[in-house]
Amino acid sequence: MNPAPRAWYREPWPWLLMLGPAIVIVAGLTTAYLAIVTSDGLVDDDYYKQGLTVNERAVHDRRAADLGLETELVLGGDGDRIRALLRGKEGLRLPETLRLNLVHPTRPGFDQKIILHSEGGGVYAGVVKPFVGRWHVTLEDEGQEWRLFGDWRVTDKRSALRLAASGIASPTGFSDYNGR
Repeated sequence: MNPAPRAWYREPWPWLLMLGPAIVIVAGLTTAYLAIVTSDGLVDDDYYKQGLTVNERAVHDRRAADLGLETELVLGGDGDRIRALLRGKEGLRLPETLRLNLVHPTRPGFDQKIILHSEGGGVYAGVVKPFVGRWHVTLEDEGQEWRLFGDWRVTDKRSALRLAASGIASPTGFSDYNGR
């Protein structure tokens, strides 16, 4: 009086054993789809050309140090205005415009290139799209003879950053940059 054996597909154990490989297959297909459809934002197409410009950037950094340049960047308004106070060695003729590049470390679609116009006395002003988070900042003269750079962690509309010719950014007043 043995009961009739059940078909294999009516038993739970084969299904449980097949569940693991089925999940791996679905995850692999999803990963392949995402890899094909999305772009690699951190990989630069012209990495070789950028590598060749390393020495040129070092020359610009040394030039800024020779001129004794430093600046303080301050956000104002509703986070849509930016001012820069540029200082250098005595007798230095300051340019009429500066180029400010704000580069997001992981999302190139948010990068901004801003032209700052002189208001006199080493003060420059420009308009930016409001931004928060961590940013790589580069400030250069119009002729690209020198540059100042650093990282800026912006938390609110009234953030500030000091850039010195050494390339090391230091916070001022009300920024929450912790030297990271």
